[in-house]
Amino acid sequence: MLIGIVGKPNAGKSTFFKAATLAEVAIANYPFTTIKPNEGVGFVKVECQEKSLGLKCNPNHGFCINGFRFIPVKLLDVAGLVPGAHSGKGLGNKFLDDLRQADILIHVVDASGTTNEEGKPTFNYDPCKDIRFLEEEIDLWFYDIIKRNWKTLARKAQASEKPTKELAKQFSGLKIKEETIKEAIRVSHLDEKFSEWEEEELMNFVKILRKLSKPIIIAANKVDLPESKKNIEKIKKEFPERLVIPCSAECELALREAAKNNYIDYVPGSREFIYLQHEKLNEAQKKALEFIKEKILSLEYGTGVQQCLNAAVFDFLKYIVVYPVENENHYSDSKGKILPDAFLMPPGSTALDLAYEIHTEIGNSFVSAIDARTKKRLPKDYVLKDKDIIRIIAK
Repeated sequence: MLIGIVGKPNAGKSTFFKAATLAEVAIANYPFTTIKPNEGVGFVKVECQEKSLGLKCNPNHGFCINGFRFIPVKLLDVAGLVPGAHSGKGLGNKFLDDLRQADILIHVVDASGTTNEEGKPTFNYDPCKDIRFLEEEIDLWFYDIIKRNWKTLARKAQASEKPTKELAKQFSGLKIKEETIKEAIRVSHLDEKFSEWEEEELMNFVKILRKLSKPIIIAANKVDLPESKKNIEKIKKEFPERLVIPCSAECELALREAAKNNYIDYVPGSREFIYLQHEKLNEAQKKALEFIKEKILSLEYGTGVQQCLNAAVFDFLKYIVVYPVENENHYSDSKGKILPDAFLMPPGSTALDLAYEIHTEIGNSFVSAIDARTKKRLPKDYVLKDKDIIRIIAK
């Protein structure tokens, strides 16, 4: 799974990315072996199952604070987008190339209206324009992908019993599966024989395909600035079907930096913090933290950064959390570490899928699984549930 952080220059995208990926290296061991310069590791937050077991977990990856488990996910800081990106304007080619592997996008929008479409300082800019142009650019990109080989595609579709396979091949580089293609056709009320589609039908299809394959969450950033409140209300009114999360990436970054330096005790995503070394803060730092406490953390989503990540993984992609163990009686691995791993699994995953997620060899030698709570044996086609604690038995 890869979450793309997108937006125009100076909307706060890089600040959001930095705030989301800032964590103590000592307690946040990264499980990903290859991290590119514009990639990072963020964390989704769930209530750890150590609470229900009355035990203390020992995570191999991520970390656990006050009973909340932080599970690592890959984030991609996508190149800044400006209008005309699909035709190569600005860093358009880089933006679209980065976007290919993303499963979901968090669009960081400058809700304050103090930057124009190119990210330059201005006043009273309508942030709704940014939402429209970003989605239009991706739609046009999808459209170009299908149009560039339209004659060949149409010919193959006419000769094929499964024309959707040809479309799936065309979009395979964007991690779009044939099932998603079929769903987009169904929602568009079109015939699978796409060679007969009119131009308008084709454009409608790619818009729906983009919504299904690259869903977008709106992070209405800079909520700490004066004009943001009215602009956020306007965004919600104009885009009622979108999830709009007001946020302040700058405030979240300040809180995480303060927590990292042991000035405060702050759990990401929380709506409160506790001073640890108040006397070591200078007046400017004290004033900033008090502002955040009174004006930002009191909001529905707090700073909104953690809430965006959680919404992406759990509300949109519908992932579940599963804890694999080697000893079902002690909920531990072979070294005695309690709940050492927490895996994010896509909906519909089975016990066999979990075995392969742990290691290919374990998947290949799968015998059965055990529900650590009930001690019941489970078949390979057992569909995993959120918060399951599972032992895999292999030959």
